[in-house]
Amino acid sequence: MGGIGIWQLVIIAVIVVLLFGTKKLRNLGGDLGSAIKGFKSAIGEDKEQNTNVEKTSAEKTSDTLADNSGSASEQTTKANSKTKETDQA
Repeated sequence: MGGIGIWQLVIIAVIVVLLFGTKKLRNLGGDLGSAIKGFKSAIGEDKEQNTNVEKTSAEKTSDTLADNSGSASEQTTKANSKTKETDQA
């Protein structure tokens, strides 16, 4: 007794159709469907974009680490050569 029965839903549906008309309801359904599709595609694009950002930031980090390790090796080599020159003088 506490729930809505099938006859109450039918009566509500008839009242809604009488108030708005089938054409407006059809347009409303189509608009709602396209809005949901747009929302889902935006969520999918956002997830793809986040994974691409994570990949590029990881690549940048690895490139930066490689550049830093290369420049550190160069600096060590330069420091060693300067020390040798100082020792020879």
